[in-house]
Amino acid sequence: MAMAEGINNTTVTRFILLGFFEFPRLTAILFSIFLGIYLITVSGNLGLFTLIKTDAFLHTPMYFFISKLAFLDFCYVSSTAPKMLSDFFKKQKFISLMGCIMQYFFFSSLALIECCLLAVMAYDRYVAICNPLLYTVVMSPTLCVQMVVGSCITGFFGSFIQLCSLLQLHFCGPNVINHFFCDLPQLMILSCTDTFFLQVITSVLTVIFGLLSVLVIMISYGYIIGTILKITSAEGRSKAFNTCASHLTAVTLFFGSGTFVYLCSSSNDSRNQNKLASVVYTVVIPMLNPLIYSLRNKEIKDALARWKKRIFSWND
Repeated sequence: MAMAEGINNTTVTRFILLGFFEFPRLTAILFSIFLGIYLITVSGNLGLFTLIKTDAFLHTPMYFFISKLAFLDFCYVSSTAPKMLSDFFKKQKFISLMGCIMQYFFFSSLALIECCLLAVMAYDRYVAICNPLLYTVVMSPTLCVQMVVGSCITGFFGSFIQLCSLLQLHFCGPNVINHFFCDLPQLMILSCTDTFFLQVITSVLTVIFGLLSVLVIMISYGYIIGTILKITSAEGRSKAFNTCASHLTAVTLFFGSGTFVYLCSSSNDSRNQNKLASVVYTVVIPMLNPLIYSLRNKEIKDALARWKKRIFSWND
């Protein structure tokens, strides 16, 4: 009873984000690096999104999904990076309780949507390689839109369930978060109330979105690999593999870094490692995805060439 009264009498209304306090002498350098990464990420993803939208030759299911992934990555990095950048030169790095919870809600929603979208893109590659004659029939524009909308609704609904449970927690101190954004593990550590129900919900969502998405991707690529091995010409196998290599790279980076963060222990050393790993999947991966889908993609390069040609023709 005494503990309950203590909890009721003390309420945390804001948190302190420590950010990268371990490197006080590198503040200016880290700020410059992260600002550069953020600007590259925004320009790269919005540029890829615009290019696919405006180039008629890229109006295919595969590029439809890539354009949605590019816009999603722009939103994803913008849910954490602006606050992180603004905190670099602040002495008091405060964020309100509701602001902290809502930051995690949007971050989590976008991450769950990306899990679904990566699985959808794996299915798209499966149909393109294993059933090429039926590809345009199966992957109709209506189905593509339904898949993207379904991914968004599912991701927001899954995160909304977490949000409802998170709003039931009480925070009575301490209010210091050793991270650069409000992530769920840190919030649960600071909670003064039982987090068992939230942990169960998080575990269920991890299975539904994480493991099921990986399972769909693995099954799709199992069939894809089987089909590629049956192709007799080396050129045909290379072309089929190249259409999947970019997506496999993006999947490995996204799920690999996320798994490292959420499955390792909660020791102090591990928390610092988690923070560095979080940089990878919240900031670096959204920057790399446009490069991953562009560097080895002849159609994207051709579209860029056409775009440059139009610009120079307008200038003339």
